[in-house]
Amino acid sequence: MLQDRKEGRTTGEDTGRSRRALVAGSVGNFLEWYEFGVYGYFATIIAARFFTPEGGGEVEALVRTYASFALAFFFRPVGAALFGRLGDRIGRRPVLILVIALMTGATALIGALPTYDQVGALAPWLLTFLRVMQGLSAGGEFGGAVSVMTEFAAPGRRGLYGSWQSFTVALGLLGGAGAAALLATVLTEAQLGDWGWRLPFLLTLPMGLGALWLRLRLDETPVFEEERSPVRPPPRELAGAIALGAGRVMGWAAAGYTFLVVLPSYLQSTLHTSFRQALLATVLANLGFAVTIVPAGLLSDRVGRRPVMLTGAVLVVVLAVPLLNLLQDDGTSNTVKGVAVCGAGAVVGLMAGPGPAMLAELFPTNVRCTGLGLAYALSNAVFSGCAGLIITKTVERTGNVDIPAYYAAATCAVSALALAKAPSRKGS
Repeated sequence: MLQDRKEGRTTGEDTGRSRRALVAGSVGNFLEWYEFGVYGYFATIIAARFFTPEGGGEVEALVRTYASFALAFFFRPVGAALFGRLGDRIGRRPVLILVIALMTGATALIGALPTYDQVGALAPWLLTFLRVMQGLSAGGEFGGAVSVMTEFAAPGRRGLYGSWQSFTVALGLLGGAGAAALLATVLTEAQLGDWGWRLPFLLTLPMGLGALWLRLRLDETPVFEEERSPVRPPPRELAGAIALGAGRVMGWAAAGYTFLVVLPSYLQSTLHTSFRQALLATVLANLGFAVTIVPAGLLSDRVGRRPVMLTGAVLVVVLAVPLLNLLQDDGTSNTVKGVAVCGAGAVVGLMAGPGPAMLAELFPTNVRCTGLGLAYALSNAVFSGCAGLIITKTVERTGNVDIPAYYAAATCAVSALALAKAPSRKGS
């Protein structure tokens, strides 16, 4: 791969610029997933405040909340196509600046929205509009950020650099879980439901301004400036690469959201645990996730992306049902349950670490933002955004409490097949 080797030499020349690119790319991912985590963790409270008209039931409200959650994900591919095309034409840097500003504004405004009791049916529409804005910005975020990280990567370090995208996802989810857990500890249940849930959303304003400052100092990637080819790949070839990329990461998307975001609401609504217990389980799952991501990315630079990701996908297929059965068993100690959810997060990290670099390597420079952004966004739109909606509604209709495990295992099985057919590629 002549282009890959050239990129590695070029981006390895300036360590300072590479590190700035790593931080500037990562910070937007942190902010994006912090908000998505907060929304997931406070789903039951948001359901009560925005989606419970008079006479509506709790499950119905939760389903509507997850429908709004899913809608934001379905706008991610739109954002990936729109901002990705801009990123491939005018540069990665201006697009990353634009999307962080849009994401920050939309998230902070959620914390200031009037509730259903205050403005009636307008409340869920306002919330849904802001979720759409977040979906658009998030769609542009991934393609631009991963392109910057991997194009600045030193030779043989794309897996390590790309893994920081996933690592900051874990940090963002942990930050959201930590904020939710802290508020649940220091506030009463009434205070948390009345106004406390707003604070984590409002906190994104100063964080977003800091992220904007970092991106204003970001350089454009040498690869974009020097090595773009005017010849774009044929549409069918590009579409095939996008479909292959989406198939490879669908298990990561589905299992990640099932174990790391949907878990609190599932534990509360289905297993009837307390809000604090559900958040603790989620924190442990995200800790396990965070611990394995960077080592998995580094390992993929040595042995290839495929073996590491395939191991994670197969482990989810094998372990998803037994893990969930441990959580359902009242006789299982809290220590064992904690180890189980931590292990579940760690297995997802094996897929998330090499994933960004794997996607970046599927596409040439002149379509990289668009291609990898669309592959990731399409996979997340269907298999992450719909996870809460599918799981909650299916459990309600069937009464089968093992649905989350079946969902994660089935999607990882498809990813395992896509990965098994793919040629293994080591970091160049």
